Amino acid sequence: MSDEDNLAGRVRRYARVGTAMGGLAARLAGERYLGIAVDRERHAADLKAALGGIKGPLMKVAQLLATIPEALPEEYVRELIQLQANAPAMGWPFVRRRMAGELGDDWQSRFASFEREAARAASLGQVHRAIALDGTPLACKLQYPDMASAVEADLRQLRLAMSLYERYDRAVSTAAIHAEIAERLREELDYAREAAHMRLYREILKDEPGVAVPRPIAELSTRRLLTMTWLDGGPILDIAKAPLERRNEAALRMFRIWYVPFYYYGVIHGDPHLGNYTVAQDRTVNLLDFGCVRIFPASFVKGVIDLYHALERDDRDLAVHAYRSWGFGELSHEMIAVLNRWARFVYGPLLDDRARMIQEKSPGNDGGTVVDSVHRDLRRLGGITPPRAFVFMDRAAVGLGSVFLHLKAKINWHRLFHELIDDFDEATLARRQRAALRRAGVPRPEDAPATGTKSRSRAL
Repeated sequence: MSDEDNLAGRVRRYARVGTAMGGLAARLAGERYLGIAVDRERHAADLKAALGGIKGPLMKVAQLLATIPEALPEEYVRELIQLQANAPAMGWPFVRRRMAGELGDDWQSRFASFEREAARAASLGQVHRAIALDGTPLACKLQYPDMASAVEADLRQLRLAMSLYERYDRAVSTAAIHAEIAERLREELDYAREAAHMRLYREILKDEPGVAVPRPIAELSTRRLLTMTWLDGGPILDIAKAPLERRNEAALRMFRIWYVPFYYYGVIHGDPHLGNYTVAQDRTVNLLDFGCVRIFPASFVKGVIDLYHALERDDRDLAVHAYRSWGFGELSHEMIAVLNRWARFVYGPLLDDRARMIQEKSPGNDGGTVVDSVHRDLRRLGGITPPRAFVFMDRAAVGLGSVFLHLKAKINWHRLFHELIDDFDEATLARRQRAALRRAGVPRPEDAPATGTKSRSRAL
């Protein structure tokens, strides 16, 4: 059966999602409205089993939630975090059929060995260990069946959920957010694109110490099978109780893994959940998954730096310029003040020239309080449509920040940031980006800001 998107596949998806999630929702409703006690540990385990069995984008939501400290009760985090690398795997009959479909009936002769049991299983595919004919350890990532239908079905449900929410709360328009999520998820189904992104990151990070990126094996890969070199390592949270120096070292490497590509090449890794990186015995940080990569024009990166300087100097005109360079429409004075309040919270660790935690609570300045106040004011001012590009910038920032919080790293983030931006030049970044994309074989996106970003606030 074809794995392309089709009506029958989407109907099956609606039925599976509705059955699995409906029963779990009923339990919570019973607890809330009827006073029926729910065993949270059992419910969390059932939720993990339901999401793991369904596969696809819904599992990614759970993965992201599990990475954010205090976003969910501890019972749920313990279970859902396992979805990042230990989701329920498809069995050998599926693996055998998929491998034959991708590499031919004689596929096993192309490996010295191939393990039947999956080493890791996640939202869109599962990974099997193998050995190449020349003895190289390999990881073979197989896409689950009917994922195109699953993605389209989940995107339609997500659009419905967003539209219903927006009728109640119009602080943030969701159309552009949905469009960005849809484009990135569809890209994740193309393993040939992911292989190109892997080559891109190998090119970008080749001179970074303590960082490793797998090498894709073209002759053993297709659009639904990605074979790469195997990188040994343990979960990053294994070092959460190590001495501060060790935790800081890992945090420093993670910072550079994410932001050297962005500030030097205009590239961001948009899927920062904890299963996407491991730490080797020699302390090397391994970056493993490249399905969700966003490439920005140099002008967008300059806007990020411009807003930093605007906040540093209290320069309102420069802040307005930064927002416009990202694709915001005309913004009222009040709207700019609200956006700057949020920006000061996000940029806070970079503006503070001292060793500190990535987030330090103070009266009125903890994340929840700031989010609530900004959301309330956006709603009062008529709402805003964020640029599409910010969807995965925010996702990357939240995911990376959660790693630093889990590690309890204490670093001078200001100095790390200035090491990356002090020599920034827009034209130099554009040249670097073109050269890196060409060498990696990645198509160059149009050098234009994201669309669908007109603000609904009053004009200046």
